[in-house]
Amino acid sequence: MRTESGRLHIVHSLRFKLVGLVVSITVVALLVAWFLSNRLIKNFYILDARSNLITTYNSCNDLFTDERGLPRLFSIPAGELYERVDNPSNATIFIIDYKNNEVYSTVVLTEKEARSLQKIIDDSDFQAIRNSDQKYKFLNWDNSFDLVGVLDNGYVIILERPMEQLNNSILFSSRLFLIIAIVIISLETSIVLIFSNTVTKPIIRMSHVARRMSRLDFDVKAPEDNNDEIGELGHSMNEMSTRLEQSVSELKSVNANLSRDIAEKEKMEEMRSEFLSHVSHELKTPLALIQGYAEGLKDAVNDDPESREFYCDVIADEASKMNTLIMKLLNLNELEFGSEKLNIIRYDLSEQIEAILAANQILMEQKSVRLEKKFEKPLFVWADAFMMSEVFTNYLSNAIHYVKEGGVIRISSERIEKKVRILVYDEGNQLSEEALEKVFLKFYKEDAARTREYGGSGIGLSIVEAIQKSHGQDYGVYNAENGVTFYFELDADNGNEMIVSVDGTEEKMI
Repeated sequence: MRTESGRLHIVHSLRFKLVGLVVSITVVALLVAWFLSNRLIKNFYILDARSNLITTYNSCNDLFTDERGLPRLFSIPAGELYERVDNPSNATIFIIDYKNNEVYSTVVLTEKEARSLQKIIDDSDFQAIRNSDQKYKFLNWDNSFDLVGVLDNGYVIILERPMEQLNNSILFSSRLFLIIAIVIISLETSIVLIFSNTVTKPIIRMSHVARRMSRLDFDVKAPEDNNDEIGELGHSMNEMSTRLEQSVSELKSVNANLSRDIAEKEKMEEMRSEFLSHVSHELKTPLALIQGYAEGLKDAVNDDPESREFYCDVIADEASKMNTLIMKLLNLNELEFGSEKLNIIRYDLSEQIEAILAANQILMEQKSVRLEKKFEKPLFVWADAFMMSEVFTNYLSNAIHYVKEGGVIRISSERIEKKVRILVYDEGNQLSEEALEKVFLKFYKEDAARTREYGGSGIGLSIVEAIQKSHGQDYGVYNAENGVTFYFELDADNGNEMIVSVDGTEEKMI
């Protein structure tokens, strides 16, 4: 805020704010110093007391050890015990020999101390201490900090350090620390007041903000809540940042749309090229047959009606295969390109499977197939019913074509957490390792001659793959005992009571 003379009011000056900041830092530093003096220093002294008691314990242990490092038993006068033991914390030492009813102590044992000593002994499990690794433990009483343990020769040792001494040390250190902290903070305040050029710090901060903005980091904002030049500068920088962010955002949107259009165009071009390549390859054989038999009819190779009918049947059959191939390719192309919309509903998959099995009953009877059904009834799932009909039909058609004469086709289901897995097994030759990896690729045929024999195009399993991916569900194939198993998964609806049908029998599931 400016006065009529154009000068800043003293309340809003940077120097005044700097003094306020230093005073605030001083108060915070004093509070931190007080916290440290009452918390951390106490912990430090307790740790130091523990370390000193451990030193005294080890020294006593060494005193009762001979030249070979073995425990030894003998009587030591109290005065010698005090002189020969390393006791940095000046703790009171009690060493008790239960066998000889002797107590070695650095002080005269009064009745009060004897009762206190007896209480410590009664409350301690020395058998557990002997079996532990460090063979001692610490006790924190109101008036003392003790170490209770067992020496290597079996004597019980009690080291007692009065808490009054420890508290006095902590109090002295806390006061000393507080005095030193006050002196340091006062000196710091004086230096800040003398060297007032630190007012440039906010400007330096603005410089950092501007540098980040120059790297198009618009999340950073300059402070503008100050009623001085820094606040005005921050407001201007933030306005500039907002406008730049809007411009960059618009440019990125245009660029993203352009990149997406280019990617879609490249994808369509790649799919078109692949589509034409595969179609030309697959149509080559039926076109050659149609051309050959048509020329035969034209040249009247065989004039009898039976031969002409045979030629016409071949031409019609190959034309039908071409039509089926083209329809499958178009369907697959729509699935892969994502133009086919899903219609997810809840329906009974078991009814759909039964209907497809009934429609293919004649084909299975022609190969004397033994059909085994081991799937739940009803089997409610969430999926696109029309597309799942395609999936199961392709799996079943594949099984019928490859099952051995008189072999088994088994349709079963499994529960995997919240999923249901449908398995289609056909008894016959197993797939090679290469075929297991490539069987879902478009136009892949492990046995091209056999596939051509029954009119397969190598597209059916690719349609399965595209449908399952559009549903976001798992699918696959693996070699089973004496055959091959194809499977697909769907989201199960677990809110219904189910009937399991296994080999024609029904069992109610709860």
